[in-house]
Amino acid sequence: MIRMTETQEVRDPELPGRLLAAERDALVPLLRSRPDADFALPSAGCPGWTVRDVLAHCSAALARVVENRFEAGVFSAESNERDIAERAGWTNARVVDELERGMTEAGRVIAGTDGSLDVIALGEWVHAGDVRDVLGAPGAYAGAGLPDALTLLARITRQREHVPLHADLDDLDEPLRLGAVAAGGPPARYIGDAATLVRLYAGRPLNGASYELAGAREEELNIFG
Repeated sequence: MIRMTETQEVRDPELPGRLLAAERDALVPLLRSRPDADFALPSAGCPGWTVRDVLAHCSAALARVVENRFEAGVFSAESNERDIAERAGWTNARVVDELERGMTEAGRVIAGTDGSLDVIALGEWVHAGDVRDVLGAPGAYAGAGLPDALTLLARITRQREHVPLHADLDDLDEPLRLGAVAAGGPPARYIGDAATLVRLYAGRPLNGASYELAGAREEELNIFG
């Protein structure tokens, strides 16, 4: 069982970097061990993109953070497609190299901000789950970074005054409270495992997972939609 050791109210500036580093250590060796054909597989979590497209998007986003390049329209669908297109001539190994550097260096940059970039670390972690899911590797939307990812998810949903939700997780010792403080009634209730909860909040395919959700619709939970 996982025990949440950090408060969900106070920002830990080192958390995004820890999350990125934990996922880097799991994902990069996996990618370096896979044949080029795997990079062309379609991503179920990001329809229309391949594994390589997801990785190129991730490496480009982290490069922008490290280099402080945030022009107008950055991270829009059009901007993301341009970033992917700019890397079309790169080898898969070069994309992975850029991703590894970004996951190593972006944490210190995010730590020095007001927290507005923390969601990028969560998004990168989710995308790494997308890739692991396609490749059939263990730990998709889970793994060593899960406690930090859940802490970050709880804080982001609270800041955005997202739908209030009380989550009783199979793999967590204590209930997780997400979203705004419930007013005028009880919060929505989730019972199930943490990886499925992440899939719901990220709008990812559930793959027949067993869970209970009462008081909210699945689409209401998606923070990336």
